[in-house]
Amino acid sequence: MVIRNCEGETVTIVAKPNQSASWRTNKLVLLALAIPSLGAGIGFALAGAWVILPFAGLELAALGGSLYYVNWKLQYRHVITLDASTVRIDKGFYLPRHSWTFARAQTGLSIQPERHPWDAPGLSLQSAGESIRVGEFLNRDDGLLLQQQLQRELRVRSFASQASQAF
Repeated sequence: MVIRNCEGETVTIVAKPNQSASWRTNKLVLLALAIPSLGAGIGFALAGAWVILPFAGLELAALGGSLYYVNWKLQYRHVITLDASTVRIDKGFYLPRHSWTFARAQTGLSIQPERHPWDAPGLSLQSAGESIRVGEFLNRDDGLLLQQQLQRELRVRSFASQASQAF
């Protein structure tokens, strides 16, 4: 998902992965699966097959841990803030873990076309010998939207052709 926000001369572009379900929805799904699973486990435990109950609990703990991990990974975002003189790139979960600031006049966009029709183009912001990849987790439509948004704000410094890429 790509979101653009303009406030005066400052443009903020946020790129984040698509999220089909919120953490609240995931917890409701886990609860809906826990009730019959633990009900069956308790039933078997009362019938004398108590060893099934811990496995039902482990199964639900593994599912809950997996849902939490996926939800956490989907909180990753790239925030690109462009003002009159600087370009700032923040990457991280919930809070920026990595940040770069470049002079806007010296920053350009590098585009590598997609290798497969389903892939998104490879986008990098380049300045002073440093290249920062952005939006690598986006699907094709969102990647093309991010490319369009960045092309509105920055000049394209390099565009690799399909023929120059090795497969």
